[in-house]
This record gives sequence, C-alpha cells and structure tokens, in this order.
Amino acid sequence: MKAISHEAKKENKERGQPMSKPFVPSCLRVNQDSVLPPREDLHTEFKEARAGLPGNLCDTLCAFLNTDGGTLYLGVGDRGEVLGLDPEQIERYAKDIASISNNPQKIDPPYLLFPQAESIGDKRILVVQVPLSSQLHRHKGEIYLRSDEGDYRVKGTHQLAGLLNRKLGIFTEQTPMPQFSLKDLRPDLFERSRTLMRRRNQNHPWLDLDMDALLRTAGLYTPADPPSSTLTLAAILLFGTDVAIRQAAPAYTFDCLLRRRDVERYDDRLMIDTNLIDAYDLMMGFIEKHLNDPFYLEHDASISLRERIFREAISNIISHREYRDATPARLMIYKDRVVLDNPAMAYFHTRITPRNLRSHPKNPSICKFMIQIARFDQLGSGVLNIHKYWPIYAPGTEPVFRETPHGFELLLPLSSATVAGAELQLELRLESRLESRLESRLESKLAARVVMLLQSDPKGKAELAGMLGHKTVSGELHKQINRLLETGLIERTLPDKPNSRLQKYRLTEKGRAMVEKGPAQV
Repeated sequence: MKAISHEAKKENKERGQPMSKPFVPSCLRVNQDSVLPPREDLHTEFKEARAGLPGNLCDTLCAFLNTDGGTLYLGVGDRGEVLGLDPEQIERYAKDIASISNNPQKIDPPYLLFPQAESIGDKRILVVQVPLSSQLHRHKGEIYLRSDEGDYRVKGTHQLAGLLNRKLGIFTEQTPMPQFSLKDLRPDLFERSRTLMRRRNQNHPWLDLDMDALLRTAGLYTPADPPSSTLTLAAILLFGTDVAIRQAAPAYTFDCLLRRRDVERYDDRLMIDTNLIDAYDLMMGFIEKHLNDPFYLEHDASISLRERIFREAISNIISHREYRDATPARLMIYKDRVVLDNPAMAYFHTRITPRNLRSHPKNPSICKFMIQIARFDQLGSGVLNIHKYWPIYAPGTEPVFRETPHGFELLLPLSSATVAGAELQLELRLESRLESRLESRLESKLAARVVMLLQSDPKGKAELAGMLGHKTVSGELHKQINRLLETGLIERTLPDKPNSRLQKYRLTEKGRAMVEKGPAQV
C-alpha cells in the first residue's frame, strides 16, 4: 500500500483519529486453518516484500507506534492474498527489521521489534506486531499517523496535540517531571546499563551515547514536537536517586513476602523502593533465596528453570505496574503457591492464556529499556515461557494469569514435590547459616560442626569422626571436644568415667541456648 499524503487526506476528510481505547494487537499464532484479517485497516498492513523490504516500511512502523498499534504482514499482497516468502528472506528480513527498529537514524526514538515467522497453509510469512508506544516517533524527521487507508504524514498541529494528550493520558510513565534535571540521576546506573548492553551485544548502537543522548534515544524525555528536554517519570524510575524516586512516585514500592509459616504476617520481607534496575535484581535475589532450582536439561544443556520463569514473572509486574497508584506491587511466596500482583489498567478482565494473549505494556519505554539491558525478553514472552516451563518446575500444575478490575495477578501453584524441595532447601540454608554463625562464635569450623551433630542425640568420638568424614579420631577433634567441654557447651554422658569406651557427648543447656539463638538471627 502506498502512503497517502497529508494534503490529500485533508482534501477528503479527517482520518486517523485515535480510538477512545488503545488497540491491543493479538499475539498471532496462525496455522493451516487460520485466516488473515479480511483487509487492510487502521491496525492491519499487508506488504509483498518479494524484492526486499518495502521502502515505506519505517513510515508504517512509526504510524502504528504513534496511532494505535497494529500488525504488519510481510509476504501478503494488498488484497490479502498469501504470496509467501523464501526461508532466506524471512531470516534476513527478521534481522533487518530488528536492526532498523533499534536504529535512531531510521526510527527516532527507536523501538525494538521482534518479527515472527508464521505459516499459512504451505506458505511462510513474517509477522511484525507493533504496540502503541508512549513516545512520538519520527522517520527522517517526519511524524506519521495511521488511518483506515494507510499511513500519512502530519504537518498540522491539531492532530498532533490530540495525539500527545492521549499518550500522556494512557501512559503515566510519560508524566513530565520538570522539577528534576540530570543532576537528579545516578551516573553509575548509566555506566552499569552500558555494561549490561555490551554483554548483550558488543556492537550495541547505544554504547557510545552520553547521558543526554541515551535518555533521548530511549524515549525518556516527555514526547513533544519539537523534541522536549523534560524528564519523564520513567527516566526517574530507571535512573533517579532514591530521594528523587520518592519525590516523583511517593507510593511506589515492591513488597516481597515469604509466608510459608506465618501466613498472616510473614517469615521474611523485603520492601523495594529504589530504581528499577536494582529492583529487578533485588526481586530475583529474593526468589533465589526462598525457592529451589531443580536440575533440568534442555537440548543437552543445563538451564535454570527458576531463572527462566521468574525473570518473566518479575518483568511482568515491572512492565504492567501503575506507578502513580498507592497500592504496592507484591511478590508473595506461600507454602503451596507463589502470587505476584500489581495495580494496573485492566483491558480484558479475564484469564490470559497463550491462545488469547495480547501484548499491551503499561510502561513501554521502561520495557524497551529493560530489553536493551537484557533484563526483559521480548514483549509477550512472559505468558508463553511461563506456561512452557512452570509445569516442568511444578509438575501437575499450571500458571494462572488474570486481569482483575484493579490490576494484574499471576498465580503459580506449587506441587508437593516442589514444596518438599523448597522446604529442604530452606532447612539446608538455615543449617548452613547456623553453622556459619556458630563457627564465628567458636572460632572453629570443626567445633561448630560437632555442636551441630550433637543437636539430636549424644554421640561418641568415633561416631562423630565417621559423620565428619574422618577415618579415625584425629588430634584436632580431641582438641575441639576438650575446648567445648571447658566452655560448658557440651558434657559427658558418663562424667565419672571420662575414659570409658562407652563415653558419649551431649549439648548442655548453655550449648542448646547457643544453637537456639542461632536461627533467630539467621
């Protein structure tokens, strides 16, 4: 389809007026029984792409990003006939579109897109899902909008003003923060971000950008025409000092709770109100602390199921959270389930599955940046990957994604085997920390291990030596037992016969008090 000029559009009738509610493109899973949309419209564009990527590709991508989102089908004629693409074309086009969408010389600011190869009958096509962006995107300095009849260039101010107001109304991450400047941002977080980008891609196009250029390229200034230099709420949440974050979003917090034993309050708690880069790592650390990670091979390589699942779960609550809402986003670990919920604008009020998945991030600028630093995967991957890996992590269960009138909730039921593994991990961790604490107080690892072994019942020296992995009772073991006797932490079961072959050792009240004090401090 050829682009329609703004002048021609104006001569007919006004087009491209945004809908009252943003379009949310479906996560297409076409198969032999699937059909394409019947025709091109506000949210659908067909392109043949037989001889290369279309020259007006960037116009269409910008128009979708600016107006209401949509889906681009490459390998389909103007009338919806499926022409197909060669496998080599599909691979090359997918790489080129990903590169183009992340290049500020092509789309400014860039918006990383993820083309997907799909099948219709015996033909292969390339599908590019483009969400509504919170930013205002340009191609070669021009702003494009979308109408039922195609893409058109904007020159007037009335449509532009309406578009900007609508974006600011939908995406509160774009709330202007004129009271803040670059001085309120942390330079170390910019350096850390570059390091993470470099790990993801040694030739990442953002690596050489200074602070101002990086913010502009990432779309972290308020959208305006001409471009603005006012920081957005997203910029503060990603790079701000803790003081700036509390001033910009006083209610923002992530509340992480362990409720295995005390379900009314908590066994462990971590409240996070720092920048989102650190917040992601802190939440992952809380998960690693309290959930086990069973061994799993995929394609003959060991992978972490826990990481695959929870990087998606945590990216979900970060990307969909409403940061101006006073309700905290929560990560709660119970004995039989894990629950993540957060305040957000709900669109469907239903359970979300891979079949009805629709990608609509509440905070697209935040998502886009977190993808660049490899904290998030592509949009829409969370539901798919968690549905794939959770039944392996917790056999016999399935995850439940659902929207409520107040936000978003992810329920991850734990199987009995997973619960047992988590309990064992908790016991081992507590035992390890207790042993470490005892070691620091007794100034001997061997003495600490002896105390740990005597918790259950009395034991003789030979029995202790065997449990410690020693072939015989060593001189060091004799020495540590004597020290423990001198300090009153252990005592003989046969005090009148210290050299008896039946002699055993047990903890005294003092020794038990030391052990019992340990867990409370763990």
